[in-house]
Amino acid sequence: MKGFFFVLASAVAAPFVGAHYTFPDLITGSTVTADWQYIRITANHYSNGPVTNVNDPEFRCYELDLQNSAGQTSTATVSAGSTIGFKAVKPSSLPPRIYLSKADPAANSPQAATGQSWFKVYEIPPVLSNGQFSFPSENQQSFTFTLPKSLPSGQYLARVEHIALHAASTYGGAQFYISCAQLNVVNGGSGTPGPLVSIPGVYTGYEPGILINIYSPPKNMTSYPSPGPTVWRG
Repeated sequence: MKGFFFVLASAVAAPFVGAHYTFPDLITGSTVTADWQYIRITANHYSNGPVTNVNDPEFRCYELDLQNSAGQTSTATVSAGSTIGFKAVKPSSLPPRIYLSKADPAANSPQAATGQSWFKVYEIPPVLSNGQFSFPSENQQSFTFTLPKSLPSGQYLARVEHIALHAASTYGGAQFYISCAQLNVVNGGSGTPGPLVSIPGVYTGYEPGILINIYSPPKNMTSYPSPGPTVWRG
């Protein structure tokens, strides 16, 4: 699987400040789809700026228009157990996590995934070693992951989330880069995804993996405390 890498030493802090981006492209198998074809166009599609308020309704998918973006976006049909992913507008150095939500009444509905329906299916946590954080791959522009084979058939939102932590030592300093793809999952299984969370609502902003000085982590921290629920692997 492809991933992202970040070196969090203070000597390289400057590149992270300007590393703003979006995720306009869905990857299905080996195909990179067109910009915003299956991904709801985001409010930062020109600015590439982040979300910093974890309680904002925009924290869900960061849509340009909370009422109309969903209906203007197509829904991709994919199989449970298949490989999908996201491509950013430029190479990044931040690790991703993926949430899925059953989309009722449909993936292209603005009401989809507004309740306690989200579950985490993938993440690449940073590694803490000798007081510094790192990750195995560097400057990747895209990544892929495998949908759980036991994921039940139906329509879903797939939410990619990256957290930039270079300014996260103060509350509200963490920067979130978010996009949501609209999926129709076929050939699914009989799994029971969970634990389920609401977005917004999954974070308070005070989690030790969000409110953290990455250049001087707590002495008793032995690994990165990934925020949110555990990963459901099916």
